[in-house]
Amino acid sequence: MRFRYVIALVLIVVLMMSMAGCGPGDKKETKIGVAMPTHTRQRWNQDGANIERKLIEQGYSPDLKYADNDKVLQVAQINDMINEGCKVLIVAAVDVNALADILDKARSKGITVIAYDRLIMNTDAVDYYATFDNFAVGTMQGEYIEEKLNLKSGAGPYNLEIFGGALDDNNAVALFEGAMDVLRPYIKSGQLVVRSGQMELQACATLRWSDKIARDRMSGILDELYKDAAVDAVLCANDSTAYGVIAALKEAGYGAGGKKMPIITGQDADKKNVKAILMDEQTMSIFKDTRILADESVKMVNAILSGKEPETNDIGNYNNGVKIVPTFLIRPQFVDKSNYKALLIDSGYYTESDIQ
Repeated sequence: MRFRYVIALVLIVVLMMSMAGCGPGDKKETKIGVAMPTHTRQRWNQDGANIERKLIEQGYSPDLKYADNDKVLQVAQINDMINEGCKVLIVAAVDVNALADILDKARSKGITVIAYDRLIMNTDAVDYYATFDNFAVGTMQGEYIEEKLNLKSGAGPYNLEIFGGALDDNNAVALFEGAMDVLRPYIKSGQLVVRSGQMELQACATLRWSDKIARDRMSGILDELYKDAAVDAVLCANDSTAYGVIAALKEAGYGAGGKKMPIITGQDADKKNVKAILMDEQTMSIFKDTRILADESVKMVNAILSGKEPETNDIGNYNNGVKIVPTFLIRPQFVDKSNYKALLIDSGYYTESDIQ
């Protein structure tokens, strides 16, 4: 009798352990879809890798896909994630206007959607948004130019050219407005002169944030308008546009023979651009610590799957055309030659060898 009691007890314990290991609460059985726009940019490779690593650390099964800047491919990838049973989607859109239909399908399946660093437009299927304060990014870029050209003291006139981001990325609008909020008064006063006349985002946007497109446009502006004049500053929305602008300027003789490089802004603190800063080819970039953004996104996933409300700190300013999307905003920092070591090396974001 005692023996049968012990056997029964052992069987109960084994059964309970089995149920605990394969029950619906087991994170290893919980798929999380991660849709990134492209793997041709260092920035997005880091984002994808950071999110994937943090999800694995938390016990989830991530499904990470890159769309090669192809909006049709991204829709197909998200469709696969839905069909494969992902419980949450983290989506950095190729085109923020192209995902409404596929995310409506996700919503119908009870899948929660987190827009990652690019606010997906015109759908109520976006539940949360995690991003950096992109208006502040632009403001920092504008203020850097303002300070370096001593514009507050009335200095000038100086020649400025403007390279915006991609029109299908809502962040391009926010950072352009942030920068122009600072610089527009100086353009109106004549302290800043935009010889190309291209001062609106529609005119100075850069398709896909492409360095080649930025390079070609800058070369054309230099050939046509700067044969007998010098560029003093270039407002570049991000590091890829800055890299293209730098190439065009160097081809035109800037940075050699006493013809100094203009002030050039950027965003993302990509390795090759930090190298350019250290070589006095680019002046500054905006450091957006993507480790923090990935961490906050995974915290959202944890809260969602625990039946809790994710933490947000802006519930009124991010309207995607259909709804106000609850948002977690992260404050960026500028990086230049004076502070790169403290921000990038000492924090462990890069090693010294990464930027040599």
